[in-house]
Amino acid sequence: MKALATKFGWIGLKDFIRAVFTNAGVSSRDADIVADSLVQAELRGVESHGVVRLGIYLERVEKGMLDPHGQIECVHEGASSALLDGHNNFGAVIGVKALEVALSKARKQGVSMVGVKGSNHFGIGAYYALKAIEQDMILLVFSNASQTMPPTGGIRPFIGTNPFTVGVPAGKELPFVLDMATSVVARGKIIVAAEKHERIPEGWAINQDGYPTTDPVEALAGAVLPVGGAKGYGMSMFIDILSGVLTGAGFGKYVHNMYENWHDPQNVGHVFMAVDINQFIPLEIFKHRIDTYFQEIKAEPKAPGVDQILIPGEIEYFKTIERKKHGIDLPESVAEQLYTIGDKYSVNLDSAYYLD
Repeated sequence: MKALATKFGWIGLKDFIRAVFTNAGVSSRDADIVADSLVQAELRGVESHGVVRLGIYLERVEKGMLDPHGQIECVHEGASSALLDGHNNFGAVIGVKALEVALSKARKQGVSMVGVKGSNHFGIGAYYALKAIEQDMILLVFSNASQTMPPTGGIRPFIGTNPFTVGVPAGKELPFVLDMATSVVARGKIIVAAEKHERIPEGWAINQDGYPTTDPVEALAGAVLPVGGAKGYGMSMFIDILSGVLTGAGFGKYVHNMYENWHDPQNVGHVFMAVDINQFIPLEIFKHRIDTYFQEIKAEPKAPGVDQILIPGEIEYFKTIERKKHGIDLPESVAEQLYTIGDKYSVNLDSAYYLD
């Protein structure tokens, strides 16, 4: 019996996913965006938002719960603002369009804010932050999500793990990329732990009765906990207000779970805020100042056992280099899913193998 390959080259993996989406009826441009988003998550070590999501994306397309042909519409526009309706297209496709609008308006006005409704799961926020950084822009991204987290003092999920991302370019130093959920951990990491049949650390989640659990299956049936207790709860609420209430997207229980709700579109909301550095301070001066800031932080006295002080985004940067060079290892269960998907959509996964 042929051994199951679990290590893949990132380019081959992206080509495989792109081909699968194309065979599923997605346009080549949009297939490339979604494939790129999923593989970038794998490269950065955010497996919870990587190829493990391929199956659910496809299933929602197959069952008419996601419209890969939905036309993104600008329903309101001001000099420095816009509201887009994604009309239930892929979240990453809608996100890239919102980013383009935000960056364009920031170049003219200095600062912009673009809201989105009618979207879906849009992958990792760093995907958009890195694109903005390439254009020497600061970007803030917010998104709400379906109910997975209780309010402080509650036991039943009411708000999402609503993430936010901040991207800031630098000069000689690596850029600042903070990409985080407002929960102790992204729920996707618990999904990955369940796939691997691994326990999760205590403090990540509670079961349905409100008690701490290290069982990922119990955690998925229960609730993920806010980071920093009441502070994370407040941050998550703010992101839901900004991304959902303000934009006209779903909020709270009206953001539908993509794994459990097969009657309604997700209606996720996002907000993209862009800042043109040059309209505040000359770009080269800013880059020199930010480099100095990072260098001085790194030069601070280190705690016992600490080799270096890191800037947010550094770990993921070096992990990307490592995985591009040495391949992406997938859990066997995820690799099996990819083989099944490849067979269904007539795409050969063998070409994505990593060869030493």
